[in-house]
Amino acid sequence: MNSCTRFGVLALALISARAWAQLPYDAWHLSFGAPDYMEAWIETANVVDVRNRVFLRAMSGNVSIHTPENSKGDPRGWPSVVSWGGGKYVSGAQLPQSIYVRWESYADSRTYEVLVTLNDEQRQAMVKGEKAYCAWRDTWITGFRKGVVVELAPGGIAKAWLAGPCVTNIEIGRFVGKVVKAGPDAGQPSPRLRPESRTYIERYGIPYDSW
Repeated sequence: MNSCTRFGVLALALISARAWAQLPYDAWHLSFGAPDYMEAWIETANVVDVRNRVFLRAMSGNVSIHTPENSKGDPRGWPSVVSWGGGKYVSGAQLPQSIYVRWESYADSRTYEVLVTLNDEQRQAMVKGEKAYCAWRDTWITGFRKGVVVELAPGGIAKAWLAGPCVTNIEIGRFVGKVVKAGPDAGQPSPRLRPESRTYIERYGIPYDSW
């Protein structure tokens, strides 16, 4: 590698580092959801940012979920539009490199783990401002996709998107996790399920193939 080439590589590295050094907002947001009735509880979500810093338990606890009465919900497939509400901001972190998630799936009584990864193009999309119309405010804003939304499904499947106020979602990818251990209920729906979720699963089962 000649001196000019080395200089060019170094310059690009410095530009890239500078791009991640300052976010155009205070912090990015992390949230989790699950298909209708497929209740889950996050043991831990650990974030590694682009500076290789680790943020343990960036989030834990219940995921966002809908449990309509009379089995009127539909857990099959993924949502066409994801909400970035709920969750929490990952304060002090630069843009995410990866997100490790370990969660208990109450629907099939298994504990799963999965690693969600982002590439440079997706991180660039998180800091690129976009003119967007907010219908609920009847105004135009400069919106950012400063949210990472992860949907967790039975079978250890995760799907992730970039999201933000008034902007369209961008899919990050689909990720296949693995079983860490069997749940305490021998593979049967957990007693921690809400009645609506238990009724749906007993009546229709778990649509593993739809995710």
